Amino acid sequence: MAIDFTLSPEHEEIRKRVRAFIQGTVVPAMAEVRDDDRDAYLRTIFRLRSLAKAEGLWLPHMPKEWGGMGLGHVELAMVQSEAAKTRIGPWVLNCQAPDEGNMHTLLHWADDAQKEKYLRPLLDGVQMSCFAMTEPEVAGSDPTLIRTEAVQDGDEWVINGHKWFISNARRASFAILIARTEQDVPEGSRGANTAFLVDLPNPGWNDVREVETMHGSTGHSEIVIKDLRLPGTAILGGRGNGHRLGQYRLGPARLAHCMRWISQAETALDMMVDRALKRYSHGSLLAEKQGIQWLIADSAMELYQCKLMVLHAASRIDKGEDFRTEVSMAKHFVAGSLNRIIDRAIQVHGALGYSTDTPLAGMFQHARWARFADGADEIHQMRIAERTIAAYQATGSTSAATGNLPL
Repeated sequence: MAIDFTLSPEHEEIRKRVRAFIQGTVVPAMAEVRDDDRDAYLRTIFRLRSLAKAEGLWLPHMPKEWGGMGLGHVELAMVQSEAAKTRIGPWVLNCQAPDEGNMHTLLHWADDAQKEKYLRPLLDGVQMSCFAMTEPEVAGSDPTLIRTEAVQDGDEWVINGHKWFISNARRASFAILIARTEQDVPEGSRGANTAFLVDLPNPGWNDVREVETMHGSTGHSEIVIKDLRLPGTAILGGRGNGHRLGQYRLGPARLAHCMRWISQAETALDMMVDRALKRYSHGSLLAEKQGIQWLIADSAMELYQCKLMVLHAASRIDKGEDFRTEVSMAKHFVAGSLNRIIDRAIQVHGALGYSTDTPLAGMFQHARWARFADGADEIHQMRIAERTIAAYQATGSTSAATGNLPL
C-alpha cells in the first residue's frame, strides 16, 4: 500500500496562494492595527475577509456547491497550516473554530430549512455560532453525564441546565445545545442526549460571565439555561442522537486544531533557530552548542511526527475509513509537542522569551489549553489503549490499532 501525501499541482498552487495571501496581505495589514483599537481591528478583519473571498480562498473546508473550496482533509491540512501562521488567519478564510466544526455538523445533520437558516449565514460570514455541551458539575470529557435537561411540553421543549467554557458564546447568533431528553435510559447511555438549535439572544439563555483563563477572559462563557422554550423543529439530527452528532463533529474538528497547532509549533521552531544563530554566549553562537542543537533536533523530529500523524489521519477521513484512533493519537501527540516546542523556544530566548516582547509567552499560554480542549490527554490515552487491547484480543496483533501501516 503506497502512502503519498504529495499534493496535486492544483492543490500545491492553492497552498502557495494561501501562503502568499497570509504573509503578503494579512500579516502586514494586522501589523498596522493597534491592540487597543477594536474598531480598526474589526474593519481590517472584514476587509481581509472580502479579499479572501475575491481571491477564492474562502471556506477551504466546505464543498464547492456551498461556496467553499472543496478540499479534502489532506489538502485542508496544508491550507490550515499556512493560515494559522498568524492567529487571525483562519478567521480571515472563515475556517476557524468553533464555526468550522459547526458548519460540518449542520451540513451533515441539518434538514433543508435548518441549513438555510443557520448554515448559510455561517458560510457567508455574517453570523457566528457556538457549541454548548460542557458543564461545570460533571466531567466535560464524558457527555453521557450531561445534566442539562429537556422536557417535552406539548409541541415545545423546556430546557434547564448549566454550561460553561462555551467558546464564542457572546458573539454567537445561535448555539448548538446538547441536552438530555431521554430520562428512561440507563445511566451512561449514549442515546440519552439530543442536539437543539437555539437562536441567540434568548430569554432562557443567561450569559453569566466569560471565564477567566491563563490567556485572559475572552472567548469562553458560563451560561445558565432557565426555562428555555424551543419548538420541536429546533431538534438537530433527530431525538437521542446528540452523542453521535457530537462525536461526529469532534473527530475532524480535533484534527483541524492539530493542523493549526502544527503551524504555531513551526513558528516557535523558526524563532528558536533564528535566535540560536544570532545569540552569542560563552565563546560561541548558541547554534554551535550541543545542548541547543538537541533542543532544535528534538523539536524538528517532533514536528515531522506531528505532520505525518495528521496527514495519515486526514487520509483515513478522506477514504471513509475508521479514523478514531488515528485522530486520538494525533490530537494527544500534537498538543503535547506544541507545548514542548514553544517551551524550548522560550528557553533558547532566555529572559526575552519569558517576556512579552516576543509572541512566545502568549503562544505558551494559549498552547496549554490544547492538552485538555476537545478531550484531555488522558481521555485520548484511555481510548487508544482500549482500542489497542481490543485489536489484540480480536486478531492477536496490535497492528490494526497502530495505523495498520505496511511496516
